[in-house]
Amino acid sequence: MIRLLVLVNGDRASAAAMRAAALAEHLGPGIETTLRYREGGKAVSIVRFLKDGLRLRPDVIYVVDMAYSGVLAAAVCGRASRNRMIVDTGDAIFELAKSIGERGRIGLWLTGMLERFGLRVADAIVVRGTGHLELLGDIGKPVVVVQDGVDTATFPPDEDLRGQLAPDGAFTIGLVGSSVWSDRLGFCYGWELVEVVHALRDRPVAGVMIGGGTGIDHLRARCAELGIGDRVRFVGFVPYGELPKYLGAMDFCLSTQTNDIPGRVRTTGKLPLYLAAGGVILASRVGEAALALDPRQLVEYEGVVDRGYPARLAERIGSL
Repeated sequence: MIRLLVLVNGDRASAAAMRAAALAEHLGPGIETTLRYREGGKAVSIVRFLKDGLRLRPDVIYVVDMAYSGVLAAAVCGRASRNRMIVDTGDAIFELAKSIGERGRIGLWLTGMLERFGLRVADAIVVRGTGHLELLGDIGKPVVVVQDGVDTATFPPDEDLRGQLAPDGAFTIGLVGSSVWSDRLGFCYGWELVEVVHALRDRPVAGVMIGGGTGIDHLRARCAELGIGDRVRFVGFVPYGELPKYLGAMDFCLSTQTNDIPGRVRTTGKLPLYLAAGGVILASRVGEAALALDPRQLVEYEGVVDRGYPARLAERIGSL
């Protein structure tokens, strides 16, 4: 019997927790799995993870997401118990932090230190995008791509909800995710949805934004400025179990990644959710989407903030 301890750098409702739970469910016999989630602050979580690791003495510690709590606790336990350590990461966290520009010089330096440390002490690395595998190259240990997935049986459509989101039979254009405003870049997740609805304002379309964050007020203000406040619905946070009915009500699902290192390494958990929901995905020609989708679903995107992207996106939606 192999004893596996999974340390999730997120709470029980996080995307990391969903990935960890699916992993544990499909491991099969011969592996005894224990899941632990981050609760409280970083320091409290490190102590809790450490206690679990030293008490349970697992053969393998699997860390989901590259963050201080899980990585540091797993590294210490590995030294003490001589177990194996696997880090599962979906982002090039240093490049992502540098692109967003929100952490300051010390915070950015610490992020880089954490990423280098995690890659060095782990016995194996699991990444979620092919671009991440290419970025890491030969680091002297196994690096394996395991993309995000979804149980397709859990995605039934909901016609009643569709009527609420898109009255009068309008086509729905939507996306899901946290929207964090970046002062440095002057944009946030979901900006292309607002701009594309405005570009298609003469057509029967409605926008749906699922998720919260500091960017939502900026997006609402932009909608008011463009005079499309009644055309874009901000649903807010939706629990994972209720996502299927919302995504199933969308005709077009947007998956936009910036054309830089952070964007190219990601697969994101949204892409398989959109695929399972059955809507038409329109994605920037970046990262895993460029490998997985039909060319007609891909739209060129240049750099970090491509102000011409919404117009190209609107043209593709119009043609479809």
